[in-house]
Amino acid sequence: MTRLGVNIDHIATLRQQRKEGQPNLADAARWAIAGGADNITMHLREDRRHIQDSDIFDLRPLVNELNFECATASDIIDIAIQVTPEWACIVPEKRTELTTEGGLYLAGNNQHLQSTIQKLQDHGIQVSLFINPTPLDVEIAKSLNANGIELHTGTYALSPTPELELAAIKDCASLAADMALKVQAGHGLNYSNIIAISQIAQIEEVNIGHSIICRAVEVGLTTATQEMKRLLNPTNS
Repeated sequence: MTRLGVNIDHIATLRQQRKEGQPNLADAARWAIAGGADNITMHLREDRRHIQDSDIFDLRPLVNELNFECATASDIIDIAIQVTPEWACIVPEKRTELTTEGGLYLAGNNQHLQSTIQKLQDHGIQVSLFINPTPLDVEIAKSLNANGIELHTGTYALSPTPELELAAIKDCASLAADMALKVQAGHGLNYSNIIAISQIAQIEEVNIGHSIICRAVEVGLTTATQEMKRLLNPTNS
């Protein structure tokens, strides 16, 4: 079965429009878990545009598994160490972006990244790297002693002819699995393009936020999560 992580950042984005506590993130996490979410994903950005520090601490005891997305800023890493999520996914951040635009740049000096990975692992946190689907990035992730990778699927999701992008994702998923890396995928995945991704055997988990939250406006978060889970695992429906 392919595991489903539900990203609730967009619930926090809506709350932050008025900063009056609604919608409630704890309720959102409970609804997603009731719908079959295997983890709850939260990205604590350096600019705190949606998820806040208190959200991480408040929700940690409530979720079955936490996937903590973060950059390598020292204050964010310190919070990760305090809450000890099962997984920390290290992602790139730019203040001007609306959402994460691509994978980590791994072709340069990775000394700080490697020390961050080690620091998290020393506190019992497994680490994945959000990377572009290239064999070189998979190999570098392995050399940095990451526990897993999350393949950026944004280019695939936006392409009018996604066959080449899908082939690259398949190749990298296979390579990573051969290297004993946990393989995750995410970004831009929705109720249509998830089908082809779900058929890649080496992808153990997908993390999806925007499309599930949009669907939840119509049917509720529990049902939206259930619908995505059925698409991921049709034989178990």
